Amino acid sequence: MEKFSKISDKITQNIGLIIVIFSVVAYFVPDYFSWMTNYTTIFLALAMFGMGTSIEADAFKKILKNPRDIFIGSLAQFTIMPLIAWILALGFNVNRDIALGVILVGSRPGGTASNVITHIAGGNVSLSVSMTILSTLLAPLVTPFLVYLLAGRWVEVSILAMFKSVVTVVLIPVLMGIFAKKLSPEKMEKSKSIFPLISSLAIILIISGIIGANSEKIAKSGLIVLLIVMIHNALGLLLGLGVSKLFKMDYDKQTALSIEVGMQNSGLAIQLATANFALNPLATLPGAIFSIWHNISGSIFASIRRKDVKEIALAREK
Repeated sequence: MEKFSKISDKITQNIGLIIVIFSVVAYFVPDYFSWMTNYTTIFLALAMFGMGTSIEADAFKKILKNPRDIFIGSLAQFTIMPLIAWILALGFNVNRDIALGVILVGSRPGGTASNVITHIAGGNVSLSVSMTILSTLLAPLVTPFLVYLLAGRWVEVSILAMFKSVVTVVLIPVLMGIFAKKLSPEKMEKSKSIFPLISSLAIILIISGIIGANSEKIAKSGLIVLLIVMIHNALGLLLGLGVSKLFKMDYDKQTALSIEVGMQNSGLAIQLATANFALNPLATLPGAIFSIWHNISGSIFASIRRKDVKEIALAREK
């Protein structure tokens, strides 16, 4: 089990590189990966169940005891990223599929990858996890409303249908994971290294499937979508950092909030596009590319912040 745990940790820590490798392979040999899109909902539900099993019982107590930073972060996430997405969709004058996909990405809660990146960066993991939990629980209500409000000019959006989708693939699996850990804590503890691996593999398969299924369309629209995604992600990280500094948070909390705002649960964006907007097939593309890019940029950002942490610590010792 110890060896398995090490393998799981290696995959989780290097998920960005693994996603890039699988995406490149899927692009050039799409037939081996495109079938995976049929199981997007199942893969994402597994990933969210895995997230549920990782939530500690005292996580909700932390939210209630120290709500200020967590609510500031969640509010920043559900305002900064959706508004940037809307502005970019208008500014680049993209077609309605891409506009919808960008807004879907921007309206998502934080993903579990942000917790890993925060840890690597030396940020406040407790704040990161608490923000992910809160934004995930708020997603069934907030996400459909934001997509309806911001994407309505391009496509018809059913708030009820999206609400059902988010509840089905996010809320229920997360709650099942929490209850499974509550009912069988010893079994969950023994298998705790399995679920991060399952979550990581699920995200890798989702993204590879989308890349494989849309390889021809990526050749036509991929560069413009990549540019939008890079700007979206960079502004999310920078503005998240700005908000945390505005509210005079500690350095480690600044790191956590910035990463949590800038990195999204793009797997959910892909699933919602697939389940609710079948007539807009390219809407899955921004989510797939964001999944690749935010792991790369997040790792770079983490290395910068971690280096700064060490320099600050050395300066204090002098």
